[in-house]
Amino acid sequence: MVAVAPSAAAGNVEFIRARSDKREYRRVVLPNALECLLIRDAETDKAAACMEVGVGSFSDPEGLEGLAHFLEHMLFYASEKYPGEQDYTKYISEHGGSSNAFTSSETTNFYFDVNVDNFEEALDRFAQFFIKPLMWQDAVLREIKAVDSEHKKNLLSDGWRMHQLEKHLASKDHPYHKFSTGSWETLETKPKERGLDIRLELLKFYEKYSANLMHLVVYGKESLDCIQSLVERLFSNIKNTDQRSFKCPSQPFAVEHLQLLVKAIPITEGDYLKISWPVTPDIQFYKEGWAMDLAAGAGSDSTEYSFFSVSMRLTDSGHEHMEDIIGLVFKYLDLLKEDGIHEWIFDELVSVNETEFHYQDKVHPISYVTDTVSSMRLYPPEEWLVGASLPSKYAPSRINMILDELSTERVRILCGSKKFEGSTDCAEPWYNTSYSAENVTPYMIQQWIQKAPTEMLHLPKPNIFIPKDLCLKELQDKVRFPTVLRKTPLSRLWYKPDMLFFTPKVYIIIDFHCPLSSHSPEAAVSISLFVDLLADYLNAYAYDAQIAGLFYSIYLTSTGFQVSLGGYNDKMRVLLHAIMKQIVNFEVKPNRFSALKETFVKDYQNFNFSQPYSQASYYLSLILEEKEWPLVEKLQALSKLEADSLAEFVPHLLSKTYLECYIQGNIEPGEAESIVQEIEDTIFNTPNSLFKSMSPSQYLIKRVIMLENELKCFYQIEGLNPKNENSSIVQYIQVHQDDAISNIKLQLFSQIASQPAFNQLRTVEQLGYIAGLSLRSDRGVWALEVVIQSTVKDPSYLDARVDEFFKTFESKIHELSDKDFKRNVKSLVDSKLEKFKNLWEEAGFYWGEIEAGTLKFDRVESEVALLRELKKDEFIQFFDEYIKVDAAQRRTVSVQVFSGNHSAEFKKAIAEADPPKTYRVTDVFGFKRSRPLHRSLKGGPGRITMD
Repeated sequence: MVAVAPSAAAGNVEFIRARSDKREYRRVVLPNALECLLIRDAETDKAAACMEVGVGSFSDPEGLEGLAHFLEHMLFYASEKYPGEQDYTKYISEHGGSSNAFTSSETTNFYFDVNVDNFEEALDRFAQFFIKPLMWQDAVLREIKAVDSEHKKNLLSDGWRMHQLEKHLASKDHPYHKFSTGSWETLETKPKERGLDIRLELLKFYEKYSANLMHLVVYGKESLDCIQSLVERLFSNIKNTDQRSFKCPSQPFAVEHLQLLVKAIPITEGDYLKISWPVTPDIQFYKEGWAMDLAAGAGSDSTEYSFFSVSMRLTDSGHEHMEDIIGLVFKYLDLLKEDGIHEWIFDELVSVNETEFHYQDKVHPISYVTDTVSSMRLYPPEEWLVGASLPSKYAPSRINMILDELSTERVRILCGSKKFEGSTDCAEPWYNTSYSAENVTPYMIQQWIQKAPTEMLHLPKPNIFIPKDLCLKELQDKVRFPTVLRKTPLSRLWYKPDMLFFTPKVYIIIDFHCPLSSHSPEAAVSISLFVDLLADYLNAYAYDAQIAGLFYSIYLTSTGFQVSLGGYNDKMRVLLHAIMKQIVNFEVKPNRFSALKETFVKDYQNFNFSQPYSQASYYLSLILEEKEWPLVEKLQALSKLEADSLAEFVPHLLSKTYLECYIQGNIEPGEAESIVQEIEDTIFNTPNSLFKSMSPSQYLIKRVIMLENELKCFYQIEGLNPKNENSSIVQYIQVHQDDAISNIKLQLFSQIASQPAFNQLRTVEQLGYIAGLSLRSDRGVWALEVVIQSTVKDPSYLDARVDEFFKTFESKIHELSDKDFKRNVKSLVDSKLEKFKNLWEEAGFYWGEIEAGTLKFDRVESEVALLRELKKDEFIQFFDEYIKVDAAQRRTVSVQVFSGNHSAEFKKAIAEADPPKTYRVTDVFGFKRSRPLHRSLKGGPGRITMD
């Protein structure tokens, strides 16, 4: 006889929810005290779940730093019910899903999504994390290595280093002071020295995982009754040992940790300033309203303490005037205290937040569950969906309380600069960051305030961008795909009304095609500076627009630059007009030019300190792409560039321009046409405009080189930072140019192979924390890419292991059962048929087709139809022709970056004779010139043409 578990308690909660939200919600508390939020979305094609456990790195036992993070890793291995190693991740990846987890100070979060038809089995596997996981001894050692590899990846990251330094300069008896990632030293070496069995310590720590400390969000397509029945059946067996939730002490800083000026030496070039104060956490009075947004610079994952921070990147001149900058910050705080926060500012904020909440875009279920679960711990059930998004009342006393906490007596100042080399006297123990700390008294800061520049500081003015008209436009014609609405010698307009989301928003893209902008390193650097100067000039004006829910970006493309805007359509035209005016009236301001040039130089130099796998990817792009200029040449060009020469060069760069425009959303066709007409008039017809029209023959497209069949090319180079212990490899297998039938075969292979590749290369062989197989597309040329970053093995060895994986996997492909083949095809079909979640996703897909020149607006439907007809034999034949090692049409480049740890292996590798059917690339540009190019997709029948 089967025992029936007591039924769960379902509370009738009236959730505060967005007017646009059509989902159904239910709060359920299981008999084991697990509190659950059930979400039903009748339109979803992905299901998801997230479990937040109220145990985080603050609960690490003394001397076992990183144990909570280590446990998070270990729960992915296997369970008593599903003892196959990596059974959970394998099932998820095979059924169109993804999974991950993260450990924070007070909680650990586990989450996944999967195709809706496979949700029950996936959720059952997920539930075993918290019921009966198997933590095998051999898996323990392997995953300690993975944690250590993750830590070593971060050792030369300034973000990690400075964060740990801030934690180091806190009270030693506060958990904030701890090192939380874990390493081989903390999880293997030191525990052994103390006679501890780390697996037993892990099992002991797992006992803290009690149902009464957990919150679960489940998002599905079935009815709430069905979801509740499923959750009750799968999660009621989680033990409730009535653990007490971790109670964090209040602020981690004693008196000696305040009034502190810390000077630290970073890895990268550039100066950095962070001014911070400990403040009362906003959660303690979130109902009072304005505090959440006043603390826009606040950060903490604890309910007991928080920090308010002002951070900035400094120029060399800024470093010299650091005291003046700090003085200006305090001057502005004094202004806020003296003038007060007016109620009209609060009312404006209420208007913005209410609009944002009620017209929020739908996101992917996996994002929604991870965002929502944290609210369950912090807010009463009726407010789980809203959190602190909606201020309730104007509370000047609370605002003034926070302002009083931002005082000279409570400040901590962190400045990072290589200019401090030779003048530091301490080292942080975990990352070995050199620093010095000195007292900075209120009297000293008062002196800085008095000598700071007398800038015109003022409170914000009323925001002109707050939308008033949120009405939806009437659709005259139903348009399924984007259409060309307007075409002139100067521009083309693609248009699509919103027919899915019915939201008062619009998405606009203006692509400036300037063929002269990328013909040399000097041109590439000049257009980069032009774009950044534009953004710099617009910062102050556009800030209010961003506050009001209008977003814009100006960024480089391979053939010019692009302006994109998104948000409420009501005031969008005001912002767009301002951006176009700034572009057409562009001038080079010498002071801003100098500041940005200095930043550019440091950014180029800092590439030396990037992760080795990023360096390998850069070299691969340099090999593959036509007119891709090396950073060293850009740096040389930048060093010679001055404000006056840029001012002379920019008109030349922009003298040939064509505008490709895309407008989608809550906008009528006549208004879309009028917008583009206004842009044309502004850009081309304004007196003294830099922009001139372009003839069709001048249209420029970058192309990708065609690798040679049956030839494996390899490029070996030493890493740019000798101190980085990580080596890396990117093995690139070029397969085909955009073609529906080849696309689906390659995508199917990637779906089948990606999880086994990760499992073999990372989990079994422990080659490195970063290891994976994925798809890559360069201008429509599709390829497979395997990336590994490793401290334990050199790139030649890693490359051999990648080849070995493909050799071993060959039998898996050939022995693929009909059942497994059909299951994988269905999974890929389900993923392809996943609906767009919001306007930006839909517009991004269609613009991608326009930008690439493919114009396959029905790509999903056509590829799904081909998938459903695909035969297993055809798929295997595709693998045999293009992917398997020694295949007749296999085309490969292996980019190998050797760390200082592997310098001996590098010398040996470059001295070895080339094996048969291989080619050593020693001159990247000579190699590129020797290879034919893939055709451009922008041209030919059915493609975009200029005439």
